This record gives sequence, structure tokens and C-alpha cells, in this order.
Amino acid sequence: MTDSERTFLHTTITDILPDLPEVTKHILEETLQSLGVETRDDFRFIEEADLLSALRPVQARKVLAALKLRCQTPESSSSSGDALPGPSTSFFVDFHPQSSQSTSPISSQNPNIDWMDTFLVPWDKLPEELIQIFERGNRPSPRMRREMVRIVVREMIQKNRCPSTKLSNEVAKKMVAKYPKSLQDVIEGEVVGLGYHSLAKQLQYRIENVKRCTTPKIRKRKCCSDECDTDEISPEQRAAMQDTYGCINWHLKFLPLGETEESQREKKEQLKRMFLQTETNAEEVKHLMKLTFYTQRKQVNQGENMKHLLKEWPFWFSELGMTVHFKELTGIGLIETFTRNVVLKGKRLLNYFNTVGVNKNKKFLQAVTNLKVIRGELSDGSEDVKEMLLLLLSYFNDKEDTMFCYVEDTCLPEEVPMVQVHLTPSLVVCGRSCFSAKRFMLCVDQNIVHNNIPSFISAVCLMFGSYYCFNIHYPSQLASTLEFMQRCFFSINPEKGTKVEKTNTSRLHVNPRVLTLIQELSDHEWRDV
Repeated sequence: MTDSERTFLHTTITDILPDLPEVTKHILEETLQSLGVETRDDFRFIEEADLLSALRPVQARKVLAALKLRCQTPESSSSSGDALPGPSTSFFVDFHPQSSQSTSPISSQNPNIDWMDTFLVPWDKLPEELIQIFERGNRPSPRMRREMVRIVVREMIQKNRCPSTKLSNEVAKKMVAKYPKSLQDVIEGEVVGLGYHSLAKQLQYRIENVKRCTTPKIRKRKCCSDECDTDEISPEQRAAMQDTYGCINWHLKFLPLGETEESQREKKEQLKRMFLQTETNAEEVKHLMKLTFYTQRKQVNQGENMKHLLKEWPFWFSELGMTVHFKELTGIGLIETFTRNVVLKGKRLLNYFNTVGVNKNKKFLQAVTNLKVIRGELSDGSEDVKEMLLLLLSYFNDKEDTMFCYVEDTCLPEEVPMVQVHLTPSLVVCGRSCFSAKRFMLCVDQNIVHNNIPSFISAVCLMFGSYYCFNIHYPSQLASTLEFMQRCFFSINPEKGTKVEKTNTSRLHVNPRVLTLIQELSDHEWRDV
């Protein structure tokens, strides 16, 4: 490219994007030169995609529009007629990269040009935390920068097994051009060199390290010693699958906009004061619980014990607070989803148990008969839920005493025999049966966290929600019942993984017994619903 052409290009870019940093202008010029732009006429072959490595889409379109207007001089138009058939105004739309690669003498001589023309920086594969940092114009930590380099080099090696230093420079240019505030070499506001040398060096060092590792190594997190670089592993990767199962916001990386650690503490203290009041504003509590969700997740994911969480977040263990947390965590309404699905599916389930299930085995027939006697003539909707849940436990042969602990109806929280209560979330039934009880208590980690729940439906939802809110695995004694509830009544249906605790028994992603019951319910025809 001659000096006059370089001056023209620089002037054009400056006129169109006067606020563009000088280093970005320089990168754009180099990008055009690397594409083979040597004369004014060559601009006819430039497409928007060619400029996206140095510019944002709108900026690229502005530059293209200006080049199109300024380069269509009579001289260039006549020469373009010889070069390409058809009107010169259509090349921005009709020209395809494939034809460029097949006809360009430069690309046929240098395979690296082809490689760079098709390589895209894998922004979509970078951690969300890193993209957030870039979008806010902040500098990434050394750990995050190393993670970025590893991901980019992995993509580079897939395109070219031995990328050269020149190619590392080209990739670094693209990256710095997109996020100069986050990646540019700057000291006290002054750009050092061309601004991308340190990143290019990091990329090349990583490439050399990868090339030295001729034997593939499989690193298993469990086998790592304490000396491992654990800060390279995200919290989600460190967590057990059962912890994050079914969650969409298990670990938040950023405080809500406008929030600080201090404001989070203030809101937490405000919630504690409101909990002690006789009357509270439910909408205000929901709003504060939602705003402090970040801190709640942070504390539970760091392993705070249940007593501490109960003291710091008393509303969390109430229906009001847990429904907010559960919705933020899983995207699902706790109470409304359960009640809606019970209305839709509960009658069918009970009918199946009473017509088909009773013929499965004598033990289940006896359970159905006993429950009819205990239930008596009660016809309330919550009684259906009690019968349904108790029959599920019996049908799957799960352990009822893992879910329920029965005490006298006058029993106080401190009088509950904790030796009889399971560690996982369970309900203390204040009465001889679920049907006669008028009060329930929620127990988590053998701590009474809610001592007066009058509604059985609310109690069941709080018990189930506790498994997700506090990173608790389903006990194997309740594996089938809880998974059936999860899938059919709480609409949580991950394709992979399981919430059940790890045992010596291998488990499929979906419990076969649960699948069988779901299939039989789907096929079941019945009357008198």
C-alpha cells in the first residue's frame, strides 16, 4: 500500500469514526493490509465480516458505506468493470468469502492467510464473568486472563496445529481491538507499543507449552492435592453435581447493579428487624430477599451451617422468603407450580394407585386400605396431597420415617427427639398421622428452622425447596419419591445428572422406576375424575 493510499484510508476512518482510539485505527489499517488491500479498487472486495476483528458491527458498516462512496470514482469504476461482472454497487451484498478464497492469489500462496480469514475469537466460549468484565471496561485478573488464553489457544490449535508467532500477533490484535480498555498494554493511561504485545506473547507461550505436552493428561478434580491451582476451577466445577442440579443461578458472579457489600449487610439487618415485627409488608420482604439473593447464595455455597443461616436470614425459612429464593435459584415458582400440577395430575395419580397400583403387590394394597381408614371421610384438597405423598412412599418402597417424624400434637420445638429425625430436610408431624395433624415443623440438618406450619402443602413445598436452597442431596431412602415429585409436581427436569446422594449403586440420569410410573400414568385411562 502506497503512502497516498494509507493516508486516504487513515483520513477516511478518522472522518467516519473520529472518536476511535488511534491504536484501533492502526489495527484497522493493518487488518485491511493483511486482507490484501493494495489499491483503492481493492476496497470493493471488503465485507463487513472482514472488519469485525477490529470494529464493532455498526462501526464496520459505517466504514464500509464510506469506502463504497469514496472509492467509486470513474477510474475505479472502469477498472472494477473489468474485474467483476455486474454493477459495482452490488458487491457488498453479492460477494461471498468462498469466491474470494478461490480466486485470491495471495490466499493460494499462503495458507496462514486462509487460517486467519476464517478464525473467529471464541468470545462465546469465554466465562460469563470474563465477558462481564470486558463489557464494563475493567481489567481481568491474572487468573481470568490465563483462562482466556487457554480457551483461545485451544481454538487456534484446532485450526492450525502449530500456530506461528505472526498468527499469535494477529489474534492478539483482534482481541485488543474489541476490548482495548480491558486488554490493551497501558501504563498510567499511556499505550505501550502497539498495545497487544503482552497478550500475543502470552498466546505464544501457551502454544509452546501445549506443543511440549505430547502425552494427553486427564486431570480429575477429586485427585488433585491441596497444592493444585484450585482458583483455576470455577465454583460450579468444584461443586458436586447434586448441588447445582436443576439450578439456573446457583452461583452469582456479580452483585446486583447499584448494590455493594455494605448495602447487602444493611438490607440483611433490615430483614432481621422486620422478622421480629408483628405485621410485615410482604412485598417489601420479597423485594429485599430478591436483592440479597447474591449474598444468600454466597453464604450457603461457602458452607455456612444451618444455625448461622437461620440466625442471619430468618425469612429464608418461611414460605414468603423461600419462595423468592427458590424462584431466583431455579426459575420455578415453588408453591404455585406444585399446586397447579397437583390439580392437573393429582387425581390421575390417586386413581391409578387405587385401581392399578393395588394389583401390583399385597403390601401396597394394604397401604391403600390403611390410608382410607385413617383418612376417613375427609375430602379437603390437602388431604388428597397427604394421601398421594404417602402412597408414593409406599409404592416406591421408600422410607417414610426419613421424610416424617411423628410427635405429640402439643410437642414444643425443643422437645422434638432429634435422634429420630433425619439429617436431610424432613417434616415433624405434630399428631399421630398427617391427616390428624394441624401443625408441622420443618427440620433441616436436625435443626428446627420453622416450628409452626399449619398447611401441609406449604410444609411439603418448604421441605422440598430446602434440598435446592441449601445444596442438600436427596437421601437414597427417598430417591424415587423425591425425583417423582421433582419432575411431575415441581417441573424440574434436567436432562443430565441426579440430585440423589452418591452411593455404591450406579444411578441413571433419570430413575427407571420414576420413568416407569410416569409412562404408566400417561397410558392410564380412568373414569370418575
